[in-house]
Amino acid sequence: MADEVENLAEKAPVEETVVTANSVSNLPFIITLVALLLYFGFQTLQLIVERGNLGVMKSSQDVALQEAQKVQEQFKTLLTKTNQLAEQGHAGARMVMEGLQRQGLGAPPPESKAPSKAETKPTK
Repeated sequence: MADEVENLAEKAPVEETVVTANSVSNLPFIITLVALLLYFGFQTLQLIVERGNLGVMKSSQDVALQEAQKVQEQFKTLLTKTNQLAEQGHAGARMVMEGLQRQGLGAPPPESKAPSKAETKPTK
């Protein structure tokens, strides 16, 4: 009987439990990844909000821009007509044009086409 107990002891494998500490060593890595994920998520959200705000600001300035362009066109028309009168010999128009030229506004540039290749000057 003693031999049978010894034979059973020899046949039964000895099971050893090995505890690994992998979960503890991965914790800083997991925390870092979560922090980076939160940071990039926050930055993305902020950029989306800023883009929306810029769109609102641009749309609110469209009306003012159109009005400014309209006034600019009216001024160009007025300047052109005044220049035509000055060329015809009107003294008041000539005086106004001289005043505008002193301020740097002067006569409107003639509306011409883009210079052709033959008219361009070579640069040094």
